[in-house]
Amino acid sequence: MAKGSCHCGNVSFEVEGEPASAIECNCSHCSRKGYLLWFVPRDKLTVTTPPERLSTYKFNKHVIDHMFCLNCGCAPFGMGVSPSGEKTAAINVRCIEEIDLMTLKRIPFDGRSR
Repeated sequence: MAKGSCHCGNVSFEVEGEPASAIECNCSHCSRKGYLLWFVPRDKLTVTTPPERLSTYKFNKHVIDHMFCLNCGCAPFGMGVSPSGEKTAAINVRCIEEIDLMTLKRIPFDGRSR
């Protein structure tokens, strides 16, 4: 079980599993925020703080709920649906406690051209 939070700790979460790799998307949103994303089935993510501490940002096709802390603005995860219809969570691995980012394989994704 991996634990994570936003910068100020106002939003915290737990996610089952440990990432071995992360997607590095070059879309306008991900590249500006420096996201490294680990996609998991939504039921593997447990948000351990009240939902009123979060806000949502949507852009482009408005299909992903990019969640962020109302206090510090940090975005630890997003919610969406995979192309196969499965409910998913995109975990920003930079927000996971005690993770060595240097050990993760980074997988480039060309979100800019979509």
